[in-house]
Amino acid sequence: MDQSSIDALRAQDIAPRGHFINGRSQDGETGARHQVLSPINGQPLALIAEGTPADVDMAVRAARGAFEDGRWSRMAPAGRKKVLLKLADLIEARALELAVLGVRDNGTEITMAYKAEALSAAATFRYYAEAIDKIYGQIAPTSGDVLGLVHHAPVGVVGAIVPWNFPLMIGSWKIAPALAAGNSVVLKPAESASLSLLKIAELAAEAGVPDGVFNIVTGRGSVVGEALALSMDVDIMVFTGSGTTGRRLLEYSARSNLKRCYLELGGKSPNIVFADAPDLAEAAKVSAAGIFRNSGQVCVAGSRLLVQQEIYEDFVAEISRHAEGFRVGDPLDLNSQIGAVHSLPELQANLDFVTKAEAEGAERRTGGNRILTETGGYYMAPTVMANVKETDTLFQNEVFGPVLAVTPFADEDEALRLANATVYGLAGGVWTSNLGRAHRMVAGIRAGVVHVNTYGGADLTVPLGGVRQSGNGHDKSLHAIEKYFDLKTAWIKL
Repeated sequence: MDQSSIDALRAQDIAPRGHFINGRSQDGETGARHQVLSPINGQPLALIAEGTPADVDMAVRAARGAFEDGRWSRMAPAGRKKVLLKLADLIEARALELAVLGVRDNGTEITMAYKAEALSAAATFRYYAEAIDKIYGQIAPTSGDVLGLVHHAPVGVVGAIVPWNFPLMIGSWKIAPALAAGNSVVLKPAESASLSLLKIAELAAEAGVPDGVFNIVTGRGSVVGEALALSMDVDIMVFTGSGTTGRRLLEYSARSNLKRCYLELGGKSPNIVFADAPDLAEAAKVSAAGIFRNSGQVCVAGSRLLVQQEIYEDFVAEISRHAEGFRVGDPLDLNSQIGAVHSLPELQANLDFVTKAEAEGAERRTGGNRILTETGGYYMAPTVMANVKETDTLFQNEVFGPVLAVTPFADEDEALRLANATVYGLAGGVWTSNLGRAHRMVAGIRAGVVHVNTYGGADLTVPLGGVRQSGNGHDKSLHAIEKYFDLKTAWIKL
C-alpha cells in the first residue's frame, strides 16, 4: 500500500450505482437516486439507487426462488466452500481498491480501513468457507428401536441491515456465515456507505455465487429497511446499529411473520484503569486508540474511562497528551492517524454532546471542536472530558464520536458499580496486575467481551455480542453460524 496507488484510486470517478438483484446491477422501480457526500471534503461523491418497497419485494422474491430451487441451499457444503474461498481471494486481490472506495464514503483512515475492512472481509469469508464442511449433525442417545437424527437446515432468506462505520467488516460478519450455511441474503447497507458492499456483490457473482442468492437493495432505512423487516418472506433479520432502529425491527417482526431478529445495538463501554496496572503508559496509549481511532465511530469503543483516584489526574493528563498528538486529517493520506467523522449531522451531534457535558459540569481537558473546516470535510479534534458524573448525559449515552468521558473511582466495588451503571453491555476493559481482581472484574462486568490489560483486537475465533440493551446474538466465531440454521429432528422407528 503506497500513497501513489491510493491517490490514483481516489481520482477515479464513480458511476451511478443501482441495486444488485438476481445477479446483476439494476435500477429500482422509480429510477430515483440519492446523492452521497464524501466526509473527506463534503463534496458529492456518488449517486446511489433510492430503493422502494417494490425493489425490496423483487430482491426477496429472487432470494426465495434461489433458496427453494436449491441452486445454493442444496449444494454440497464443499461446493459452497469452494465458491466462498474464491470470493475471499477476489476480495483480497482487490483489497486496496475496496478500502479506498469505502474510505471515500465513510471517512475511516486508510490504514485502518485496509486491514479492518478489506482484509478482514476476505478473512471472514475464508473462515466460514473453511468451517462449513466441518459442521456435523447429531445422533440422539435413543433406545435401540428408534433413530433420532438432528439436522442443520438453512433458515431460508436472511435480511441484513449494516451500518456505515465498518460496512465491509460488519457486512461480512453477517453475509459470510449466512451464505456458508446455505441461505439466500438480501442486504441493506447504510444509504451513505454502500459502495464497497455493492462491489462485493459483483465479486460474489464473479466467484460463482448463483443469481438470486446474494442481493443488495440500497436506500433509506425508513423505506428499504422497513420493507425488508416487514416482509412475510424474510425468515430472520440480522442488524447492527442503533437501539431505536433495533426496537423498530422487533416491532416489525411482531407485525409480520414473527421472524427472529438478532441485534447488535452499540454500547457505552467502560475501560477501567486501576493504580496497579502493569504499565500505565501503555494503558494510556492503548486506551486513547480505543476511543479515538476511526474518530470514535466503533461499537466497542472504550468511551467511558474509569480511573482510580490516586492516579486520576496524572492519567487524565497522559491520555490528553495522546489525544493532542494524533494527526487528524484526510483519511486517504497515509500520514493521517484519524480520519473524518462520517457526516455533518454526526459531527454536529458530537459537538452537542460536548456542549451538554460542560453544561452538566464536566471539564473539557482537550478537543471538543470542529477542525480543518477549510477542507469542507467533517473533522473533530479528539476530546477528553474529565470529572464526568454517573448521572451525566455523556456518561449514559452513546456518542459514537471522538469524545471520551473520564470518571474517577475509589475502589474495586465502585469501579464495578460504575461499569454497570448504564443500560448497555457490549464491551469493557480492565487494567490491573492483580490476577484475582482481573477475574472478578471479568465476571462482574455485564458485557459480551471484556479486555484485560489491552483494548480491542479480538479476532474471528471469539464471538462478539451484547447483553442488556446492547442486543442479542453474536457475530464472529463458530457461534455466529448457529443463528443461520434451524435444527430439524428426524425421529425414525427402526
